[in-house]
Amino acid sequence: MTRTWQITDVTDAARARIGTARLAATFGVPPVERARLTASLGAQLRLCLAKGGTWRLTLETGTVSRTVPGAGESVLHAVVTQSPRAAAAGQPPWRVTVPCPEAAADVDLGADSVADDPELLAQALLGTDEDTALVLERLSEQEGLVEFHREELQQTNQGVVALHAELDAAGRAQREAFAAERKARTEAENARRRLTFLADASAVLTASLDHHEIVRRLPELLVPEYAASVDIWLFDQDGDRPGPAHAAAAVVAARTGRPQYAAAHPGGLPGVDDQPPSALAPERPLLCIPLPTRQAPLGVVTLSPPGERWDADDAVMLVELTRRASIAIDHAQRYQHNRDIAETLQRALLTELPAPPGLALAARYLPATHGLNIGGDWYDAFRQPDGGVIAVVGDVTGHGLRAAVMMSQLRTALRAYAVDGGSPGQLLTRLHTFLHHLQPDLFATAVIARFHPDDPTVTWAAAGHPPPVLRTPDGRVRTLDAKPGAMLGIPLRQEIADHTVPMAPGSTLALYTDGLVERRARGIDPGIARLADALGSFGPAELDADLEGSADGILRPMLSDSERDDDVCLLLCHLRGTD
Repeated sequence: MTRTWQITDVTDAARARIGTARLAATFGVPPVERARLTASLGAQLRLCLAKGGTWRLTLETGTVSRTVPGAGESVLHAVVTQSPRAAAAGQPPWRVTVPCPEAAADVDLGADSVADDPELLAQALLGTDEDTALVLERLSEQEGLVEFHREELQQTNQGVVALHAELDAAGRAQREAFAAERKARTEAENARRRLTFLADASAVLTASLDHHEIVRRLPELLVPEYAASVDIWLFDQDGDRPGPAHAAAAVVAARTGRPQYAAAHPGGLPGVDDQPPSALAPERPLLCIPLPTRQAPLGVVTLSPPGERWDADDAVMLVELTRRASIAIDHAQRYQHNRDIAETLQRALLTELPAPPGLALAARYLPATHGLNIGGDWYDAFRQPDGGVIAVVGDVTGHGLRAAVMMSQLRTALRAYAVDGGSPGQLLTRLHTFLHHLQPDLFATAVIARFHPDDPTVTWAAAGHPPPVLRTPDGRVRTLDAKPGAMLGIPLRQEIADHTVPMAPGSTLALYTDGLVERRARGIDPGIARLADALGSFGPAELDADLEGSADGILRPMLSDSERDDDVCLLLCHLRGTD
C-alpha cells in the first residue's frame, strides 16, 4: 500500500499528520511507536513549512529481512521529499520506518475526507490524544521504574560505600596485624640473636684459664656490633679502687656494685642508674658495668655505644655478659693463684740430689702447662745410714695444691722410714699403710731403687708405677717388667715384693712418671719403647761425661709430641765405670 500527500500549507500538513496517525493505527503500529512517528513527522513538517515550497509525504508498507532465513517483518515507511526541482538540487529526503506487527489489507483513507468531516477529524484528534495519553502513561510507568531503580541504585551505592568502609577497616586491621607480626618477629629475631651471641661469647670467655686472655677477648667480642669502644679496669689485688683518671660513673659503679649510665640525657636502661655526662668524654654516653664477685667487684667495664645510645635489651645483655666475664676472670685468677702455689710448693720440696761416690744422679721435673695438673709428680734421692742410696719417683693421684701437700707428706714419711733401713718393697708397703690411713680417698704410685757401693746389683720395687728402664754398659736396653704391687692407698692389704737385677759399672737406670711416656691417643707401651730407644742411643762415654745433658737429650724427643697436660718427672741413675 502506498499513500501520498502534497503539502504546501499548514492545513495540508495537518491532514498528512492525521492521515499518517490513522494509517499507523490501522496497520497495528504500537502506540509508543505511533506517537514517536507522529511527533517526529510533525516536527519535520514544521521545518518544511518554514522553508516554504511544495513537499510530498509518502507512506508505504513493506517487509524487512529477519535473522531467520525465509521470514520477514512488516514495516511502514514515511518519506518527506520536496518538489522534484528541489530534490534535484541535492536536498536529502526525510525518512522514518516503524514496525507494523499486524498485517492489514490496502485501505483508502482520503485525507480530504478526514479534514472535511469534523467527526472524523475529532475522532482522529481523540485517537491522537489517546496515543499521547498512552505514551504519557507508559512514560509515568517508566518514570516509576526509573525512580525505583534510582532508589535501588542509591541503596546499592550506600551498600558499596559501607562495604568499602568495612574493607578499609579490614585492610587497616590487617595492616596493623601485619605490622604487629613483623614487630614481634623482629623482636624474636633480636632476642634469638642476643641469646646466641651471649652463649657463644660466654663459651669463648670461659674456655680460657688465663685472665689476661679473657680481658683481651672481651673487647673483640663486643666491638663494633654492641660497643664502639671497651675499656676494662681491673683493680689491684689489694683492693685499690679506680683513681681520678677514670670516669666518675666508673668510680660510682665500683663503689656501689651497680651499673651506671653517664650521658646528657637519662638512658632509661633497666637496672642501670643515670649519672651526669663524664668530664673525660662529655660528648658520648658511657655505660659503666662492675665486674661482680661474691666478695667485691674485680673491676669496671666502661663501654661507649655503637650509635647514639643502647637499646634497653642490648644493655641487659651487656650486663649479663659482663657478669659472666667476671666469673671467668675470677676463676682464671683463682686457678692461676692455686697453680702458682702448687708449683712453688712442688719445686720447693724437690730435693737437691746427693753425689755419692760411684753413682751419678740427674733429675728433671717439668710442670704441666695445661690445666691445674701440677703437684702430683715427685722425685727424691738420699743416703741411708748403711751407705746405701735410695732413689724414688712417685705420682700422687689428683692435682693441684692438695696433691702437692700429699706428695710432701709421702716424701717426708719415706725419708723417716728409710732411716730405720728396709728394702724398697718394705718401704713401699709401709707407705701404702700410711697413705691408706691418712687419706683413704687419695692414691699414689711409686718406684724405689736402692744402690749400695758394695753390692753389684740394684734392688727395686714398684707400686702401680711404670717400670724402670735399664741400659747396660754394652748399650742394650731392657724394661724391668717384673710384676709390681698395687697402687699405694687402695683398700687392700698387700706386701710389695723386691726385685734385684745386676748393675755393672757403666749401667744407667731410668725412673720416670707416666707424663713422660703416656699419650692419650696411643697409650703407655709405645712411649716406654721410645724411652728405651732414646736411652740406648747414648754411648757409655756420653753418660759418664755429661749425665745432665743426657737427661735433656732424652726429654727433647720424648716431649716433641706431648701436649704437656701432665707433670713430667725423670730421674737417671748412672753407675760410673771403673777407670
